[in-house]
Amino acid sequence: MASTARAEKAPAKVNLTLRVLGRRADGYHELESLVAFAGVGDALTFAPGDALTLTVSGPTAPAAGDSADNLVLKAARALAERIAGLTLGRFALSKRLPVAAGLGGGSADAAAALRLLAQANEIAPDDPRLMQAAQATGADVPVCLDPRPRLMRGVGEVLSAPLDLPRLFAVLINPGVAVSTREVFAALNLPPAAPPALAGAPPAPSALLAEIASGRNDLEQPAIELEPVIADVLSVINKLPGCRLARMSGSGATCFGLFETNAAATAAARTVRAGYPQWWVRATVLGAAQS
Repeated sequence: MASTARAEKAPAKVNLTLRVLGRRADGYHELESLVAFAGVGDALTFAPGDALTLTVSGPTAPAAGDSADNLVLKAARALAERIAGLTLGRFALSKRLPVAAGLGGGSADAAAALRLLAQANEIAPDDPRLMQAAQATGADVPVCLDPRPRLMRGVGEVLSAPLDLPRLFAVLINPGVAVSTREVFAALNLPPAAPPALAGAPPAPSALLAEIASGRNDLEQPAIELEPVIADVLSVINKLPGCRLARMSGSGATCFGLFETNAAATAAARTVRAGYPQWWVRATVLGAAQS
């Protein structure tokens, strides 16, 4: 067992498309989503020790709630239930992403915790118990475990192989409101869905870009009904010079705009910060998580 303190990034998850296919018998919903990861996110460190502990700091830590309920601890306990003698220890989370924002921040943190525990305990990255612990922790944790672009279906448990998605220059904007995922899904009132399946060869990069362009987020309208400011954010993004597409991520309230170049995205972020200083705004690159 390696005793050196380690660090992992917990990159933001962005739903480039999100279709809700129907409601399952257990009350959850079948999804189909093209997911990519941003160059911004939280950061997690781990040092092996006798007891499992977590400290949370950072600009968005106050909104993260009680540390005892944090998904980092839930993930660690889930893995310990599956691996006898697992060495645990001290986690320190730097919370930088907005909370309840459609960016999978808590899920990314939990996935980073599983990666850190695997490294410290010399567990292979493809050990099935890691994925089992991820699934037991939360619906978005499996796709965050190996943060590369993928198609995600089911409630998050059916994942494609990593996709060859070209880098996308983006601006992420959150207006400072938390959106209840449960309330957004409840507003859909969809019929039952068939079980999901993934088949066939991975789409080519050009097909992925076409899918993004023609896609949608089915949660966007119900989220706007709950928090109308989301419509304001999308309107602002659409009016930015060079914007190719504006869409909401996840169940909101974070929205993203795609741009032709990094310079255009950076300039757009600067413009939005000047006009809306109370909003959380980041220019970034979407694709695989960046080391």
